[in-house]
Amino acid sequence: MEIKMYLPQIVATLIAIVLLPLSKYIIQKLIFQYGLLLQKSEKRRAHVKRILNIILNVTFLFVLAVIWGVRPQNLLIGLSSIFAVIGVAFFAQWSVLSNITAGIVMYFNAPFRIGDRIHIIDKDIPIIATIEDIHTFYTHIRTDEQELIVIPNNLFLQKIVSVKDDDTKAIDM
Repeated sequence: MEIKMYLPQIVATLIAIVLLPLSKYIIQKLIFQYGLLLQKSEKRRAHVKRILNIILNVTFLFVLAVIWGVRPQNLLIGLSSIFAVIGVAFFAQWSVLSNITAGIVMYFNAPFRIGDRIHIIDKDIPIIATIEDIHTFYTHIRTDEQELIVIPNNLFLQKIVSVKDDDTKAIDM
């Protein structure tokens, strides 16, 4: 008798359990194909896959909570409480989220690649350097003086960045 009462939730949960890995598989294939098309490195594809997997997992947990009767309002209140604590604890949470978002934007639409020489046009400290690596949160660049500079990705979306035409050939991003 008890199982019949929860049969719709059980069926919906099973469907969600099947759809989660299927969604992950499809998204990973799309990222792989897009990455090959734009000649992105495996490391860059892995960063984007990891972020999208986290988003899918959180969405899956949200869907399961709704299936089993947790009202979305209560769930959102709980999530907002959690985010408030995170915001207070980490004070610069917006910065972390903006760096993740910038990392994803740079993956899909960056005018430069690893190995490119760039000029970051800034009135205070202009920088000319070569891009060494691009991560989810930050980018490594190296100046001609061999100084390693780590720049948050969101600054690449806020500053003017000029790609210099040198004889050096860029690899993938």
